Amino acid sequence: MSPITAQETTSPTPTVSIISGIGRFTPYPTNIELSGVEVSLVNVMSREYVLKQFIKLISPEYDYILIDNMPSLGMLTVNALAAADSVIIPVMAHYLPVKGLEQLMQTIYKVRKQINRKLQIDGILLTMVDRRTNFSKEIIELLHDNYGEYIHIFETAIPFSIRAAETSAEGVSIYKHDPKGRVAEAYKKLVEEVIDDGSERE
Repeated sequence: MSPITAQETTSPTPTVSIISGIGRFTPYPTNIELSGVEVSLVNVMSREYVLKQFIKLISPEYDYILIDNMPSLGMLTVNALAAADSVIIPVMAHYLPVKGLEQLMQTIYKVRKQINRKLQIDGILLTMVDRRTNFSKEIIELLHDNYGEYIHIFETAIPFSIRAAETSAEGVSIYKHDPKGRVAEAYKKLVEEVIDDGSERE
C-alpha cells in the first residue's frame, strides 16, 4: 500500500495534481470550489462527517492518510478533526499564531468530546523558526510555558527558509526543490520523531 497526502476535497477522482515529484505519495489537491463548501454544508445532514465518509471509502488503499488543513476553525476543520485519528498542530513562530492556538485547542477538545472520542493530539510543531532572532526564542519559550506541561511539543522544529517558500511557485515538494536543505532535513527528522512517538504509545 502507498501513503497519501490529502487536503479536503469534494472530488473523489482528482485528475490534476499541483504537486509533482513526490514518489509514492498520492496528492488530492483542492481548487477554488472549496471556498463554497462551508456554505454548502450548512443544510447537509451529518455535515461533520462528510470527509470521514469519503476517507472511509479510500482508506483500504493506503497505509497513512494526511489531511493538510487550512488555518481556520470552520466546518472544514471540524470535518478533518472528525475524520482523523490524531492531529499535529503546526504553529508559526510568531505572536499571533501562538495566541490563536487557544481557540484551536478549544475546538479540538469540543470535537473530541462530542464527535470523535478517539482523537488524539500528537503534538505541536513549530514552523518558520529563525533561531538567530530573540523574537523566535521568546515565542518558543512562551509556547513551552503555556502548553509544554500537558501537550507534547516536538523537538524537531521547521526552520524558516526562502527555498521552502519557493516550492509553492515551483509546484514541487521540498524534497525535489531543495532535497539537501535545512527544511527537507527537518521534515525527515519530524517523520522519524512521529514514528518513534507512535511506537512508544503502542
